[in-house]
Amino acid sequence: MTSGRPLKILIGCDTFAPDINGAARFAERLAAGLVQRGHDVHVVAPNTAYRHSPAHTEVIEGEPMTLHRLPAVRWLPHDWLRFIWPWRSKHYARKVLDAVQPDIVHIQSHIVIGRGLTRIAHQRGIPVVATNHVMAENILDHTSMPDFINRPVLKLAWADAERTFGMTRAVTTPTRKAADFLEHTIDIEGVIPISCGIDRRNYTPVIGPREKNRILFVGRLTGEKQVDVVLRAVTKIDPALDVHFDIAGGGDQRKALEALAHQLGIGDRVTFHGRVTDEQLRELYSRSSVFAIASIAELQSIVTMEAMASALPVVGADAVALPHLVHDGENGYLFEPGNVDELADRLTRVLTAAPADYERMQRASLDGVAVHDINRTLDTFEALYRGEPLPQ
Repeated sequence: MTSGRPLKILIGCDTFAPDINGAARFAERLAAGLVQRGHDVHVVAPNTAYRHSPAHTEVIEGEPMTLHRLPAVRWLPHDWLRFIWPWRSKHYARKVLDAVQPDIVHIQSHIVIGRGLTRIAHQRGIPVVATNHVMAENILDHTSMPDFINRPVLKLAWADAERTFGMTRAVTTPTRKAADFLEHTIDIEGVIPISCGIDRRNYTPVIGPREKNRILFVGRLTGEKQVDVVLRAVTKIDPALDVHFDIAGGGDQRKALEALAHQLGIGDRVTFHGRVTDEQLRELYSRSSVFAIASIAELQSIVTMEAMASALPVVGADAVALPHLVHDGENGYLFEPGNVDELADRLTRVLTAAPADYERMQRASLDGVAVHDINRTLDTFEALYRGEPLPQ
């Protein structure tokens, strides 16, 4: 733990509670952890309506913090995403920075709110730390424009990101692979990998075989998550295993996925739970046999860490950051992205494993997630905020 007086920290987010996604969950846990350590935490984020909310206290992850909610409109191609008008970002940044007078600004996105905060904070000599949670697939999946327009726009967006990150004290990402991705995408060096972190005390690992073969996926139902690949894989698993597939999360692809499940003839073996409470989510993790994630755009995957903290073997796509969490043959298996037959085979390996082998994978998940303890994450960000050497 770093030393010194408590800090006044302003966290800028383009997505935050009540949104449910990895970037929002990370920002919420970071903010709550910093409050627990005695810091004065302020969060600036989109409002749930097009109106400005005066600074007020909200309880996030059980901790009170000051929220500055900015007028936001919904992005129509997306089922819940809201954003502030980009040309207003600097105006709002000035108002919030005038009111808060922070010691440090920590942006969670370079796109709108973070972009404005970084530029005004830089002008005023306030240090900025930036965390990147963005991949191209995350953006392109939610546009309604053709590819020949998307690609030039994306190039301009990354060029702007490079200018934004150039004004910061440090740039971080959740994993080394995510840092490599960013360094190869734009002209930047020294990106620091810092795990999103997880509080393992919030999960209930149950060691031993399950009464029923249940596959679980948790996350947004969007194109880059490739939940359809898992559905197709379920059809190729031996019917004698009597597999059930639980899907927790909402998104614009839900209706299409429900239709696909019925088309594939497995509608009675798939449950779409929608958005669930934390308690319901813990129960789903604890009763499941294996966690399956076919996503091709994970910079870390908090839900995979949650599954591991619940002692679940994981079968994941061999893409981006998932191999950082899923060690093939140890706590589960990797499969070629999009390869339905290979995914079905890997799921079958877990579901038919001898009890001793299944327990070995469970314990490997618990051991693997231990290095992602939230306290390590908080120690590292505190050091960055204070300009101190990073802990080992």
